[in-house]
Amino acid sequence: MFYYYGRKKQIAKYYPSPNCETIIEPFAGAAAYSLYGDNWKKRIILVEKDPRVAEIWRWFIGEASVSDIQQLPDLKVGDHSTEFLHIIHAATKMAFKFKRIKVTPVLERNWEISKRVFAENIYKIKHWKIICGDYSEAPDIEATWFIDPPYKGDPGMGYGYGSNLLDYTKLATWAKSRKGEVIFCEGENGDYLPFVSLVLLKGVAGKTSQEKIFYKSYVQKTKPELFYSN
Repeated sequence: MFYYYGRKKQIAKYYPSPNCETIIEPFAGAAAYSLYGDNWKKRIILVEKDPRVAEIWRWFIGEASVSDIQQLPDLKVGDHSTEFLHIIHAATKMAFKFKRIKVTPVLERNWEISKRVFAENIYKIKHWKIICGDYSEAPDIEATWFIDPPYKGDPGMGYGYGSNLLDYTKLATWAKSRKGEVIFCEGENGDYLPFVSLVLLKGVAGKTSQEKIFYKSYVQKTKPELFYSN
């Protein structure tokens, strides 16, 4: 829905389509998977530990209207802002540590695009639910579980509640006990579940990063190798 470091908007198409009537994202972030395609039509439950991110969702799901969004002020290069929704549009993991940010050309453009996205998609999320809390507070029900935690190691360090605060062994045990189907995202350092390659992403300066997936379903038998991508 909004710019967020590590969001899955560009690669949502590579993940399995949900087979359950409910989608739960226990590390909600920007919830790109739930918003992708027709996924948004299902019962969506977001769980987000960072109260600042949860508050953004609470506003969008609750009181925000198209008119409210259209009246949000524009950002201009050189301006300064302490609004967290503006700050995360810098699309860097360090943004979570900022209390004040100077508007750059990139941030100005990101915000302009996002205002259009907000207005065009706000109707899709009005039936969603947001829970501010730890992933373990998600309801223990049959669902498509899209689990996208801060990635193990340095890639997941910048968030307000980053990889240094996660017990990945405990998280893996919890994930495998979910009812329905599990779509679990990780990066190159993921070694606590039998992850397989999903897609190789090309970044700036020729750098690449490996996206991995662990998939398990009690709803429909599907082989994990179906989700390999070159």
